[in-house]
Amino acid sequence: MADCTNRTVYEIFQSMEEGPAAAPSAATAQAWLDHHSRSLGFFMEGKFIRPAERQTLSLADSTGGVLCSTACAEDGDVSQCASSAATGYKSWSSLACSQRSKALLRLVSVLGLHGQCLSELCALCEASCSPSALVRLLQYYSSWAQLRDTLIPGWTSLGVVVVVSSDDCSLYSLMLKVLPALAMGNSVIVVPGRSSAPPALLLAQLFTAAGLPAGALNVLTGSDVTLGAKVSQNPNVSYIAYCGNKQDGLTLCKASAGMGVPVSVSPCIGALCPFIVFESADIDSAVDEVIQVAFKKKKEVHWVLCVQESVSDSVVARLKLRLAGMKCVALSSEADRGLVDAAVQEAQQQGATLVQSCSASPSGAQYPPTVLCGAAPSSPYVVSPPPGPLLPLLTFRSNAEAVVLGNHSPHGYAASIWTEDLTLALETAKSLSVGSVWVNSSSVSDPCLPVSGHKDSGTCTDGGQEGLYQFLRPSFSSPLPRSSPVSLEYSKFGTEPSQPVIPDSPVGASLPQSYLQFVGGKASKSASGCSVAVQAPGGGSVLALCPDGGHKDVRNAVEAAIKVQPGWMKKSPSARAQSLYSLAKGLESKKKEVSASFCTQLGVSGDEADKEVELSIARLNVWAAYCDKVQGGSLPMPQSGAALSFPEALGVVGIVLPDKHPLLSMVTVLGATVATGNAVIMVPSQRFPLPALAFIQVLQSSDLPAGLVNIIPGNRDQLTAALANHSVIRAIWYWGSAEGCQYLQYTCTSPLKTLRLFCQKDGEGSDAGTDWAQSQPSLLEDCWRNAVQWKSVWIPTA
Repeated sequence: MADCTNRTVYEIFQSMEEGPAAAPSAATAQAWLDHHSRSLGFFMEGKFIRPAERQTLSLADSTGGVLCSTACAEDGDVSQCASSAATGYKSWSSLACSQRSKALLRLVSVLGLHGQCLSELCALCEASCSPSALVRLLQYYSSWAQLRDTLIPGWTSLGVVVVVSSDDCSLYSLMLKVLPALAMGNSVIVVPGRSSAPPALLLAQLFTAAGLPAGALNVLTGSDVTLGAKVSQNPNVSYIAYCGNKQDGLTLCKASAGMGVPVSVSPCIGALCPFIVFESADIDSAVDEVIQVAFKKKKEVHWVLCVQESVSDSVVARLKLRLAGMKCVALSSEADRGLVDAAVQEAQQQGATLVQSCSASPSGAQYPPTVLCGAAPSSPYVVSPPPGPLLPLLTFRSNAEAVVLGNHSPHGYAASIWTEDLTLALETAKSLSVGSVWVNSSSVSDPCLPVSGHKDSGTCTDGGQEGLYQFLRPSFSSPLPRSSPVSLEYSKFGTEPSQPVIPDSPVGASLPQSYLQFVGGKASKSASGCSVAVQAPGGGSVLALCPDGGHKDVRNAVEAAIKVQPGWMKKSPSARAQSLYSLAKGLESKKKEVSASFCTQLGVSGDEADKEVELSIARLNVWAAYCDKVQGGSLPMPQSGAALSFPEALGVVGIVLPDKHPLLSMVTVLGATVATGNAVIMVPSQRFPLPALAFIQVLQSSDLPAGLVNIIPGNRDQLTAALANHSVIRAIWYWGSAEGCQYLQYTCTSPLKTLRLFCQKDGEGSDAGTDWAQSQPSLLEDCWRNAVQWKSVWIPTA
């Protein structure tokens, strides 16, 4: 340790100065790069391919020198890679589960031989991932490959999966997508960011050496994230999974809209995460940890330090002590330095005080670690922090105020809580809208932890058994039909007026029955006062008039839903179950009226209508029983501590219902969302709305809170646009046209919404092959898993 002979142990302990680190060696990685002439191509068909006359991108090391170059794929390379992946899928998926498991486990031995090369290459490329972390991933997912058919029956692999990452994404985040996709029997095309491309190519080579069939894992490099959208155009591709920064994720979503390929987004880079220190915390440990995550470790997220007022002076004093003597942190560019200077100047103008390790140099791409004390939650440098070693410090008085501060950010990636009070820690963890909570620790990761990106931090779950389902589909369902994007004016989608109702009934004829919508617990007319005609099957006479709902009706429904949903979510599962049992009894008591509306609307026999209603009653009873049966629990972490997982409600869910089985499909999705604690806004089938509107009588007599379930009939496209553009709605389940699917994929990006899309052809009443009348376990499980998001909580014990 520097000058340790001239200082006492007490002085060294107070300064917490670290000793000099040994100079890292990169000889093995440099030799591997030299073997490839420092010019890397693609990996497909189980081998390296370096096509001639391709544009290249240079990758610089930490000193600014050129480390190597990577090739940029062209259309022919994309086609060849997709063909390789399709061939690899046939070979890989045809293997028994035990054979796939052995192939993944063999890579552990291969990593034992070449782990040093991988570790050095990751260090050179600044794509952090240790061999030990990869070994843990391989061991975990190889066991799931072994158990897939045993523990996840009724599900099948998707096919060819494309995994895309941004330039600043770590190799670990990338492999957290690749390995579960392979374990479930898919083939994978990796489109890595610039920094993770060389390690990804090395891993593909090692995977093939371990016995992975040629084409099961492919790597394609390019100039930016739009290469992922080019790959998704190939008809062999079934799914796109993205990890990295949010902006590139949104670009990918928009570029791939309308191709008939589902896209999941995990923006794990650049999120705003609260670091909450209560007065009951071990202050020294909390300060040491926040210094590490904010200034010393590679900063993939932005931290905001939230401190209870009673200990804020003590925390600031310790921060000054720990920061003293720390060196400046290198920035990416001179432009970043300008952003940091502007943020610091703005903070000082707003009354913030600085705690710095040393004085900032007048210029240069570096800046000293800086704490901005007295920051306001709404300050731009807190909401959208610049890239650099800045740590805003906010204060709070009560525990409730701490939760409000923690949930102030639009992101919901992770949080760190510091307190010795376990009850307080668990209450705060449950109240924070984040995917991961670390108690008296930070940045703990393990593949067994299921983590969902809450709010604007993702649309899928990674890790654990729950994270496997994004790479599976129920055996009974069909994927979205592949298509080419249509020319669509997104600003005009859903703006076409509904067909006017023209009175043409003969004199003396009875007027058609008028129905009402159901918003905020009340049956009412639409806000516009307009109605649309519901015609008999085959386009005959007018059967009834129903409200023509619009944007204002959706806004009213959302306002009612957000008032009641938090209280409904906090109800015990058994209380929610009793309400659903009561709803089933109410449907049974109104069986005659609902059955009559079914006969009138669809022109079916009374027996068929009665059967539909009976199935709907049974389905509601099943969801009532589901309420308290499927929950989270403790997880087997390989560390000393307690790991817990909780399924939580999404919030407000918008559902555009299918034409097929208009009553049974409605109660199926209603039961799934309500049983898990969500509020729901449903748009009935535009062709067959009467069964759903007749169900309003059942809802009126139920004990469900007013506003929990809302039913708004009308023009499907207009209401779809209203749901997509409302910032509070967290998820949309859509059965409709290909144009509607494309519109939702393009529009639901700010904020991010979880999408569940099914394309049905108008006039045929089909919805991607879902057989609603069958009580398949995978049907119910698919609905349930799409209605929840997961949170993991880590509590160390040693």
